[in-house]
Order: sequence, then C-alpha cells, then structure tokens
Amino acid sequence: MSAQVPGAKDPRPVLPQLQLDELLGELQSRLSVVMSTRDRVRGLLEAVLTIGSDLDLQTMLRRITAGAVTLVDARYGALGVIGEDGKLAQFLTVGIDDRQAAAIGPLPRGHGILGLLIREPHPLRLDDLSQHKAASGFPANHPPMTSFLGVPVRVREEVFGNLYLTDKRGGGSFDAEDESVVLALAAAAGVAIENARLYEAARRREHWLSATAEVATKLLSGSDREDVLTMIVERARELVGADVAVLAVPRGEQLVVEAAAGANSAPLLGSYLPDLTGPEDGMPFLLGDTSDPLPAGFGKGGQVLVVPVEMAPHPGVLVAVTAADAPDPPSSALPELRAFATQVGVALALAEHRREAERLSVYEDRDRIARDLHDLVIQHLFATGMQLESAVRLVEHPDAAARVRGAVDNLDAVIREIRSTIYGLQSVPNGERDSLRHRLLEVVDSGAEQLGFAPSFRLVGLVDTSVPPELGEHVVAVLREALSNAARHAAARRVDVQIEVDDELRLVVQDDGVGITEGGRRSGLANMADRAATCHGTLLIEAGDEHGTRLTWRVPIR
Repeated sequence: MSAQVPGAKDPRPVLPQLQLDELLGELQSRLSVVMSTRDRVRGLLEAVLTIGSDLDLQTMLRRITAGAVTLVDARYGALGVIGEDGKLAQFLTVGIDDRQAAAIGPLPRGHGILGLLIREPHPLRLDDLSQHKAASGFPANHPPMTSFLGVPVRVREEVFGNLYLTDKRGGGSFDAEDESVVLALAAAAGVAIENARLYEAARRREHWLSATAEVATKLLSGSDREDVLTMIVERARELVGADVAVLAVPRGEQLVVEAAAGANSAPLLGSYLPDLTGPEDGMPFLLGDTSDPLPAGFGKGGQVLVVPVEMAPHPGVLVAVTAADAPDPPSSALPELRAFATQVGVALALAEHRREAERLSVYEDRDRIARDLHDLVIQHLFATGMQLESAVRLVEHPDAAARVRGAVDNLDAVIREIRSTIYGLQSVPNGERDSLRHRLLEVVDSGAEQLGFAPSFRLVGLVDTSVPPELGEHVVAVLREALSNAARHAAARRVDVQIEVDDELRLVVQDDGVGITEGGRRSGLANMADRAATCHGTLLIEAGDEHGTRLTWRVPIR
C-alpha cells in the first residue's frame, strides 16, 4: 500500500472533470450551430414569404437580392436579369448607394465572371474572385470585393438570371451551407418570378383586350374615323411603352402618316414613310433602330416595331418607336401588337361595312324620293303646264295671256330643277363628299359664316356628271373668291348665287351692296379672269339691276 501525503488533494476527479467541460463545450457549440441553422431556416422562410407577397417583378427582384444578402451575411449583392440576346439586360444591386453607383458608371453588361455564370449557369464559390482566370477586373471607383458566391435563378428549365453575393462579413469565405441556403432561395424565387411574369402577361393581355374593345366600340358607334385612328395609335403607344406611334396608309407608292400619338408627334401627320417591308409579307417585325429608315421626327436610336393593319381600301402599317434610352420591348410586344392590329383591322372592316350599309340605305331612300318626284310631282306639274297652255288660247286679255305664259315658263323651269335634283339624288359617282354639288354647298355654307347671313343658292343642270374635274376646281375657287369679296367689300344684305350647266357653265353672283369702288384692290377679280381665260371663257362685272354688283363667270364645257 502506498501512503498518502498529508495535505495533498485527491487526483482522481481531475480527468472526469476535464471530459465533462469538453462535452459541455461541444454541446454548447452544437447548440449554437443548431440555433444558427434554425435562424437561417427561419430567415429563409421569411424571405420566401416576403418574396411571394408582391407580384410586381422589379419589387420582387430587389427583395430576392436583399434576402440573399441577409441570409449569408454578405456585404454586397446583385441580381442580373438575362435578356433575350443572352446578355445582362438588368442589374439590380444591394449595398451600393446611389452616389457610389454614379461614380462607378454604367452597369455591367455580362463580361468576366458574370459572363461565365451566364454561359455556365451553375453555382460558383470563390475565395478571391480577382484570382479567377475569367476575372476582368473592376471599373474605377468600384469598391474592393474578395469572396464570391453566384447561383442561377431558374424558372423551370429557363434561366431567368443569376444571383451574385460578395464579401462575406468577417473576412471569411462562403461555404457549402451558404450555397445551399442561396440555392433554396433562388429556387423559391424562380417560382415566384414565374408567377409574377405570368401575372404581368395576363395584365398586359387584359389591357390589350380592353383597348381593342374600346376601339371596336368607338368604331361601331359611328365615331369620327380620324378620332378613332388617333385613339388606336395612342393605345398602341401606351401598351408597348413606345415614345411615338403612327398609323400610315398607302397613297400611291408611298406610306403616308394618317394618325400619330406621342410627344411632338403632330408634325409627323402627312409625312411620308419609306417602304417598311419585313422578312415575311403581312407579318410584324422589329426593325432594330431608327438610325436610317424613318424621318427625324421619330427620334434616333430607339427600337422600331412595325405591324401591318388591314384597312379599306388598302392595308396600312402601325409603327411604334421606343425612346433611345428605354429598355428593349419585351418579346411578347410584337405578338400582342399584332393581335391588337388584327382585331383593329376587323373592327375597321365591320365599321366600313356598316357605313356602306348606311350609305346604301340613304341611296335607296334617295331613289325612292327621286321616283316619287318623277312619277308624281313632275307629271302633275307637266299636266298643269299643258292645261295652262291650252287655256292661253281662251284668254282674250293680252296681259292675262302673258301672265299665263309666264306661269307656264316658271313651271318648265321648276320641272328642269326637279329633274336636276332627281339626277343628283340618283348619282353620286365619286362619293357624296367628293361630288361637285357637295363642294359648292360647302363653299356657300362657308360664305354664310363670312357674310353673317346665308346666301340664296340655285343650281340648275347636271353638275356632278357634266362638269369635268378640272373645271370643277376652277368654279369652286371662283365661287369662294366671289363670296369672300362680297363679305369684305360689298356691305351687302343679300347675295344670290346661281349656277347653270348645259353646254356651258354659268356662275352668277349678285349682291345688293355698294358696288365696286374706284381704286380698290383687283387681285381677286384678276384671278377669276385668269381662270376664265384658262378655260376659254369670260368674266363680266357689271352693276346690279337696282344697285350692288353682278358677277358672271361663263366658260364652255368641253
């Protein structure tokens, strides 16, 4: 037996005490890991819930980036959106303020390691990103960054973009657990992004359908064509996000802008566009930019969307131009604009058919009125005239006989006027608004506004069919000038206009004004005389029956 030294402590409990301390320390460390993992899982769940709480895509992208930065304790984060050309179309950052971003300059376009992740969408962890062979360096004023973690954001099999995280706080590197957490966030974000894109697509379709319904309602309600065409281009401009939109129609061999919408687009009305032909006839296409083909009023550098529109009598083209600094239109813009243009074309065709039906109804009414005038009124007048002619032989008093003959002459004049009216009702060769009769009536109506009262107007003969177009232009101009002169110089209270057409055209404008003063301006009369001479006719200016002036413009009809 060994003797125990007096006063010494028992060494036996030392080893168990050390093991217990180590076990407690390890347990505490593992509890810390569990707590950290729990906090991360909770943070991931909160991030996923936060991401899915909004369907606005831009808001969602920023929440994804901010959530990833928080979950892996990174200093900087970014989310790059890949465009249809395979390059970065958007680049959203977290951790860099506006002042720093302005100092750095333009956002990256997908070179270096960012481009590597686009070409090879797989998770990538680096201790020092500047040492990677694909690194291309940082631009001036860019903050230094070392550790790096990048993961793809997928929408099923489609890669929507990549999530980039740099500079692990505390100077460490991103580990496998960080990668797993961010991958989980990216997977949840992919589903949320797809939902947001579907929501945006549905909302765009709803807006297109609403615009189509609005256009169709306007057209079918009989609204003015010019107003409807302006509304069409305005809706197209708004829905595509364009700066300027125009609708051009063929005129001869060129396209002429008939409606325009957008800032400072008014000067484009009436301008000519070059031949806009796509790779396939009748199909929409993206022209690329406005550097060459379009007039200066469209701006420079923006994207040009061109869509054919079926219109009567010839198809037109809808052109939408984005601003130079605007993002490229989405891939769905052309199909949506084409569907809109197709529906607009159908609505335009239906509206045109409806107008044709209404015009046909008017023409049928005119034919009926013309038949009634011919079969009833003229026959009664003619019979009355014959009776009066027979009665003249029985009248012994010379004055009474003269009056009866005058009445017969008046009846003949009335019959001629009614026949002229009948022919005018039955014949509208170039459309009602293009007929000479209608244009002359418009000039008389316009003269009433200048005179302050309505001139009397009498039209005898087959104006619309007997007068050649060139002569029609002259007589319209002469009538307009004559009424303008009467309004400015005659101080008249009455103006009578008479146009007679047989083997010649006679225009007589008579007023009861002050007459032509000596020394007055004669430029208007000279122009009317020149027009008469051009048509091998004459112009006669003379005093009226009692007072005033009578103008007679007489030209032969060849």
